[in-house]
Order: sequence, then C-alpha cells, then structure tokens
Amino acid sequence: MLRNLLTVGGWTMLSRLLGLVRDQLLAIFLGAGPLQDAYQVAFRIPNMFRRLLGEGAFNAAFVPLFTAQYEEKGPEKALRFAGQAMAVLLAWLVIFALLCEIFMPLVISFIAPGFKHGDASRYTLAITLTRITMPYMVFICCAALIAGILNARHHFGVAAAAYVSFNIVGITAILIGAFGIHDVPLSSAWGITISGIIQLGALLWAARRFHLLPRFSWPGHNPDITLLLRRIAPGLVGSGVTQLNLAIDTIISTLLPAGSISWLYFADRINQLPLGVLGSALGTTLLPLLTQHVVAKNITGMQQSLNKALDYALLLTLPATFGLIALAPLIMSGLFGYGHFTHHDFINSAQCLQAYALGLPAFILVKLLAPAFFAQGDTKTPVYIGLFTLVLNLAFNLLFYRSLAHIGPPLASTLSGIINLCLLAFILWRKGLFRPDGRAIKRYGKITLACTVMGLSAYTTLHLFLPQAPDWSAFPRLTALGSLIAANILFYGVLLVLFRLVSPSDLLSLIRRRFKRSA
Repeated sequence: MLRNLLTVGGWTMLSRLLGLVRDQLLAIFLGAGPLQDAYQVAFRIPNMFRRLLGEGAFNAAFVPLFTAQYEEKGPEKALRFAGQAMAVLLAWLVIFALLCEIFMPLVISFIAPGFKHGDASRYTLAITLTRITMPYMVFICCAALIAGILNARHHFGVAAAAYVSFNIVGITAILIGAFGIHDVPLSSAWGITISGIIQLGALLWAARRFHLLPRFSWPGHNPDITLLLRRIAPGLVGSGVTQLNLAIDTIISTLLPAGSISWLYFADRINQLPLGVLGSALGTTLLPLLTQHVVAKNITGMQQSLNKALDYALLLTLPATFGLIALAPLIMSGLFGYGHFTHHDFINSAQCLQAYALGLPAFILVKLLAPAFFAQGDTKTPVYIGLFTLVLNLAFNLLFYRSLAHIGPPLASTLSGIINLCLLAFILWRKGLFRPDGRAIKRYGKITLACTVMGLSAYTTLHLFLPQAPDWSAFPRLTALGSLIAANILFYGVLLVLFRLVSPSDLLSLIRRRFKRSA
C-alpha cells in the first residue's frame, strides 16, 4: 500500500506542481476580478459534475463490483460488465451535457446569482465560457471509469500519470491566449475541453496495453447493471452533498465583492496540493485493498490497513497544515503576487488559505475513511452524514458571509468537514472496523506535538526575522519561501527522530528506495 501510495502521490504531486504553474499564469494575466471570476465558474461547473457523476458515486459503486467480478468470475466477464457500465454512464452524460448547453443561462443564474444581478458582462462571459467547457465533463467522466479499472488491477501509476496532461494542455492554452489570440479566458476554456479528450485517449491506450479495455456495448439493463444502479443511487446523493457544499460556497462567493471567487480559488488550489497528493492517493490505493479484505472477510486486515493509512496520513498531513497556516501570506505572495494579482488580492487569498488549512486533516481523513464504507457496499451511511453536514455548511455560510466576507465560505467548509470526519470515525469505531490502540493514539499525539513545534518555528521565523517578506520583489520572496519550507522540512525530520516516530535508518532507506525507483 505504501508503494502504491507513493506512486500515485508522486504523479499527483507532479500534476499539482504543473497546476501551480497554470494557476500562476492565470493570476498574472487575469488577476482577481470579473474575467477570472467568470472563467473559474466556467471551469467549476463541469468539474463539479465530473466529481459527482464520474469520480464520485459511479466509481465508488463500480470499483468494488468490478474487483469482485474480476476475482470471482474472471477478466472476460468483468470487462464485459465494465463496457456495459461505460455505455450507461456515457448515455447519461451526453443527455445531461446537451441539456446544460441549451439552458446554460439558467444554470449560470443558479450557480452564480451574483453575476446576473451585478456585472452583466461577467454573466454573459460565464455563459459563453461554460458552454465551451461543458463537453469536458463527458470526456473526463469516461476517463475516470477507465482509471477505476486500471486502479482496481493495481496499475495506479498509469492512471495517475494521465491526469498530468490536463495541466500541460492548460499551460499551453494560457500562453496561446496571452501571446497568440490575446484572449486568455477563451483560449483557456478550450484548453479544458481538449485536455479531457487527451486524458481519455491516454487511458484507453493504457487499458488496451494491459488487456483491460472494456467490452463496449449499447446501454442496457441486466442484473449486474441493476445492482450497480442500486448502489449508485444513494452514493449519488452522497457525492451530490459534497458537490452541493461546493455549489453553496460558489453561490455565496458570487454575492460577495468582485474578486472573492478568485481569492477562494487560489487559496483552495494551494490547499488542494496536499489534499490531492495525500487524500486522493490514500483513497485510490485503499479502496481496492479494503475490498479484497471484505471479499475475504478479513476484519483484522481492514483494521490494520486503516490504522496504517491513518499513520501515513497524519505524518504527512499535519506538517502541511501547520506550515500553510504559518506561511500563508508569504506563500500567496511568492506564488501569485505578480502582474494583475495585487497586494490586496494575495492578502485576502492568504486569509482564505488559513481558513481552508484548518480543515485539511479532516478533508484528507474523510477520503481515508469513506472507502471503508464503499468497500462493504455501504453507500447509505455517508449519504446521511453528508446530508447533515450539507445543512451545517449552509447554516455556517449564512452565519459567516456577512461578518467574515471572503473568509466565511472556507471556514464553513472547514467546520462541516471536521464534523463529517468525527461522525464517520465514530460509526466505523462502533462497527469495530476502526480501532486504533493505545500505542497508536500515543503515536498520533507525538506527531501532533512535532508538527506544532515545527509550525511555531515557521511562524516565529517569518514574523520576527522576515516581517516584510511578502512585500519584497519576486526573487527575494521566492528565495525566502523556499528556504523556510526547506528548513522546516529538515526540522520536522529531526523532530520525528527525536520523538522516536521514525529512525534515521528508516528515513535513509525510504529515500534510497525512492531514488532507485526514480532511476
């Protein structure tokens, strides 16, 4: 599991770093204002439905069924089932995308009400750009299903590598828009859709190479598809709750001053770096493993896998959390504070980042615990919890947005995420599937203490010795940021050794193995 986690995490890290370059270019050329807001809404809508229809409920229901069929009935029947599932998914997606294209003004009015009642040009541009990006949803959802097949057979690296192309195409599209056609929003919107085509093509090629290409057929119903749809139904509601939380944040943001969506977006992108690298990697590698334990009725194996995954997650998540909170102003200014992205923009965005980072451990651990339910075919429990946290998120948003402005939506998401985690963990504990022992709990406490010391060190260094760093020019800012991050990573490693959480030989062995794999 650790090897697969590092493989997926490594490719995801590369994708996130390229995504950072893409976001930097967007900040430089568009800043934080009406053009950026319209473009972000145009990307957020198809991406939201991608997570709902592709990577959310469908894959959560499909992967355990495909894995069970492959293990019990053989590759041929499993791939025939995969082809039937893809046909059903594709039929839904095409119909849904066409309806959205036709009624796009209504879609934008719902998801971004502040656009229609505020800046009319922002509303019109959002409609145009979203019509361009909507087909991306069809291509990327099909790509997510193929990736699920590859992941189920433990080909994690290929699926993770394919997603790197999204940011490569995105960077190219921005540069063409800036220096070629002189229309960055339009060019970037087309780049989103083209990247979906490329990702689907790459994953189909990989599936064919590993003899895992689905046996395509016309949409139809049979007992396997009926079971899949039954499992999707509650899961669709559960995933829908997550995406409705995102929609609520977007709706509230459009009611705030122009630029608020952009501040939230750039803060969320930094928060997504550890969330995507760790959370997605943990969820991706853990689901097939837990499914195998369920098929074998190995409860002890499930407990051990969850405990070990939690240990990995805390070792890597908590330092990221404390580091983001301590260095947020320097991070946002060093990475995005150029061109049209002003001092006012990066200060407000840094405040959003700190609010998001408070909930980072909860967001990642939810991705770790949810597969324990999915592996058992239980998609109802996360639904009920999700509906409850949806109501809480809405209540928190309405409570905070007037008094806290742009900080309100991320803080609401953080609080509802923490409550979500607590409820999932409690239910798994009651079922006997998640039972950290006293030794593990003591270890978690030591990890938290080490991260607290590291975070205080980073904060003190920044505010005592580098108080004006966020206002410096580009090179000194980036040098200070890189130096602080490197120094605190080293300091954290020393603390792990001092607190006897890892041994020096373990660290050297892990680094040596990673270098050998890279070579």
